Amino acid sequence: MSETYVPLISSGVAGPLGILHLPRLWQKASLEARAKLAAGYPGIGQGYDMMVITALGLNPDAVRAFITESKPTYPQFEAWIKGQPGVKLTKANIHKLNLSIVSYIHADETRKNILAANQLPDDGSVLPDAVNLNNLDDWFEFHQAVLK
Repeated sequence: MSETYVPLISSGVAGPLGILHLPRLWQKASLEARAKLAAGYPGIGQGYDMMVITALGLNPDAVRAFITESKPTYPQFEAWIKGQPGVKLTKANIHKLNLSIVSYIHADETRKNILAANQLPDDGSVLPDAVNLNNLDDWFEFHQAVLK
């Protein structure tokens, strides 16, 4: 039986290029490529993953193929990105992308479900942004899979 892993790199983490969520995207896609990503997590999903890929001008199939075939370390992944034709790595573009990540708010139902799973009140006392709610969700899933 193979082990699977809940990704624990937060979307609020950036690597040397300064791009939020990129380390998490690399971790999830790398785990998926080895059939080690926990159930319920997409390797490259439609949310933050596609926000980052689109904003940088990358092709999601090329990202997936590179990670699957090359098994890069995180710095190798960033180096590959820098070498892609048409990649958008200006400070202004990265800043705009990072702002969109930290300011994204989940739908009410998603927020309520994450808070309920963590037995937290939906009374405005928890930071409502998706980065913080996703952290709570990951920590809960990790607890359920590993610590319970």
